[in-house]
Amino acid sequence: MPYFPDVPKVKYEGPDSKNPLAFRHYNPDEVVEGQPMRDHLRFAVAYWHTFRGTGGDPFGPGCAVRPWEDGTDSLEMALKRVDVAFEFMEKLGVPFYCFHDRDVAPEGKNLAETNKNLDAVARKLKDAQNRTGIKLLWGTANLFSNRRFVHGASTSPNADVFAYAAAQVKKMLEVNHDLGGVNYVFWGGREGYVNLYNTDLKRELDHFAKFLHMAVEYKRKIGHAAQFLIEPKPKEPTTHQYDFDCATCMAFLKTYGLDREFKFNVETNHATLAGHTMFHEVTYAAAYGMLGSIDANRGDELIGWDTDQFPTNLYQTAQVMLVVLGQGGIAPGGLNFDAKVRRESFEPVDLFHAHVGAMDAFAQGLKIAAAVRKDGVLRDLLRQRYASWDAGIGADIEGGKAKFEELEAYMLKKGEADPNTSGRQEMIENIINRYFR
Repeated sequence: MPYFPDVPKVKYEGPDSKNPLAFRHYNPDEVVEGQPMRDHLRFAVAYWHTFRGTGGDPFGPGCAVRPWEDGTDSLEMALKRVDVAFEFMEKLGVPFYCFHDRDVAPEGKNLAETNKNLDAVARKLKDAQNRTGIKLLWGTANLFSNRRFVHGASTSPNADVFAYAAAQVKKMLEVNHDLGGVNYVFWGGREGYVNLYNTDLKRELDHFAKFLHMAVEYKRKIGHAAQFLIEPKPKEPTTHQYDFDCATCMAFLKTYGLDREFKFNVETNHATLAGHTMFHEVTYAAAYGMLGSIDANRGDELIGWDTDQFPTNLYQTAQVMLVVLGQGGIAPGGLNFDAKVRRESFEPVDLFHAHVGAMDAFAQGLKIAAAVRKDGVLRDLLRQRYASWDAGIGADIEGGKAKFEELEAYMLKKGEADPNTSGRQEMIENIINRYFR
């Protein structure tokens, strides 16, 4: 029996469609800048929010209606949930999904039983992937929910916890490899501190780096070709997390010789919690060749925590796609909807409404970004603004031909710098607004 009997396969019906369960902008076959939309966007469903979320918040338990759930975290329920997930993803028409090990399989009474549970569900996931063609964008290990990780995982003061986390990641790397996961994410959920008085910060950072080096070594040992990703977040659940933002992670990776082994999985709501825009974070990551994948969501400007809402802001999606197109695409990464329906949206069909709207928002953002790039307006403005660096003294500085002595002589002879020109910020914003219609 179907778990979503009243929902047909979601189809593209065009911008004039009034059908709330149809795509108005996401046409997977439509070619943009020489590629089909599906290849630009590479959408993925987040298993944890979509199939494990209950709608709870800090002020009350979940009230989501999920008729297929039996109220247990049993292996039987986990196996049944695979059927629910793949029916949903088939009807939605997404090519990828993502999961943590504990999303799909329950923990047992010890590590051996836990691994056995994961193997059982992984076999069913593999069968479902083979049947539907849906692939694993990335897997990861949940190193933050169980009470053993109360002080962190690789940064825990308890060496046994470090060892347990290593065993858990080893197993998940094997599962990810077997399921064909093209990426693997490290999110340091509790890798940080609450109080510096009881924290040896440098020692914890050293341990974090050792852990990641071990993961790289094991990935190579088993022949796993997945791209490794670090997911920055500044806080929550710790006061300060070691993977604060892209710049912090870049410094960490370079310091410990890991920058050639990892890229970033950048999340919108994490960017805003760090005091940045998503436009800033993806631009920074792409500037250093480190933008590997994206967790597509948004926050609430009036709420101070990580709300993980579905992305519907067209300015935001267009900005993200400007960066993605500018770096030549996001593959082997993708756009994972690390987002959850609101507590008030508790019926199963709301899961479809949320994903359809988000997919349309990114498809529209893609088309807007491509139109901006085609007209060349931003390219021309940047070229004009930085023209002084393309010849003369600017070219000498960039080419390493000028030192302080030469620059002093240049300015003594010239007497004064050329006058600045206006940045035309308001004009540029007005021009960009023309594309939103």
